[in-house]
Amino acid sequence: MTGPSGAPLPVLMRPGEIISLKEAVYRTGKSEKTISRWCRADGIGRRTSPTSSWEISAVALEAKLYGDGQAIEELRRGNFEAQRVRRYAEHLGLASL
Repeated sequence: MTGPSGAPLPVLMRPGEIISLKEAVYRTGKSEKTISRWCRADGIGRRTSPTSSWEISAVALEAKLYGDGQAIEELRRGNFEAQRVRRYAEHLGLASL
């Protein structure tokens, strides 16, 4: 799913799964530049303005690390109960959200 500009719509996030860019870097071992690029390219994060901090979906980030684009699409649709999404949420201890 893409927006008017052709960029992917951000995934829908529940408050308990939102992490900062710094936390995403810590969890993945990737650079801020890489995580920011993933946020823009894959819609795994959102910002309220171009200069505000990234809010990143921990579940979508985990799916990205595993190359699971289908789980990211389910998150984009808001389908938190999809088996692929639940798998990552449970892995992260977020299944009860």
